[in-house]
Amino acid sequence: MLGLFKLKKKTDQVRILIVEDDADLTDTIKRRLESCGWEVTHAPNGRDGLEMALSQHPDLILLDTSMPVMNGHEMLQRLRRESNTKTTPVIMCTRHSDVQDIATASAYNISDYVTKPFDCTELIERIESALTAAG
Repeated sequence: MLGLFKLKKKTDQVRILIVEDDADLTDTIKRRLESCGWEVTHAPNGRDGLEMALSQHPDLILLDTSMPVMNGHEMLQRLRRESNTKTTPVIMCTRHSDVQDIATASAYNISDYVTKPFDCTELIERIESALTAAG
């Protein structure tokens, strides 16, 4: 956690966007991330997530793959086409663990791939690592 202070000044708050259609899981993750001092916003599908990413410029995006309206892969493809989100760190958080799904996401330069269910402490460590690498 101390590594984050190298990333941004203490006065700058890290902004994380969660794009996930499972409300209970979102609430759990949101509470844990906010306890780290991070600002967290949420979108329930890829279309809303894309709009929020383009308007809010989060420091990192946690992205599910299977969602209504627009899935995570389509959102990721569109994010990478935009100059202001081209390099935004994205961690895929999904139940899918097959090689094809991971390869599809990796082709769009994701920071990490986490399969559900996951440990929130491990997710926080992966977020810190992705933020440091993007630093």
